[in-house]
Amino acid sequence: MQYVSKWVGLSLIMLAFVFAGCNNSTAETKEGYGKQKVVYHINYDNPKKQIGALRNIQNHINAVGAENMDIKVVLHGNGLSLLLDPESLSHLPKFKNANADQNMLPRIDNLKSQKVVFNVCNNTVKGRKVDLNKDLYDVVESDVVPSGVAELSHLQAQGYTYIKP
Repeated sequence: MQYVSKWVGLSLIMLAFVFAGCNNSTAETKEGYGKQKVVYHINYDNPKKQIGALRNIQNHINAVGAENMDIKVVLHGNGLSLLLDPESLSHLPKFKNANADQNMLPRIDNLKSQKVVFNVCNNTVKGRKVDLNKDLYDVVESDVVPSGVAELSHLQAQGYTYIKP
């Protein structure tokens, strides 16, 4: 009888650990993904698609945890429209859209506050005569990379997962 009660006691303790683990499933899911390095590629100017891309990035952070993420967004060609001030369209005829408006800016700021880095292609900046200080939202010289496509390749060689939303 003593043997049975010890076995029942041990069984109950083991069940308690199992149930305790089930209650902590959110933390386990985030930790289960581990550290991730990801590059998101945006080279299109459709504002709805760009908002969708930013939503994908936020969902990714929510699932994995900002502390586990190293995210870069590489913008080139028409993708610069994500950060382009709408007032700049009048003197930048190579762009059809300028999406850095009151709808987009809070999304960009929120991602930047979670350490998401937005890289801008210098080839596009020069080729389309974009002024970093006047035409683009919150872009500094250190955000500029020599070539968007070369940066994508470079980051992938460093182990970044490529995602094109």
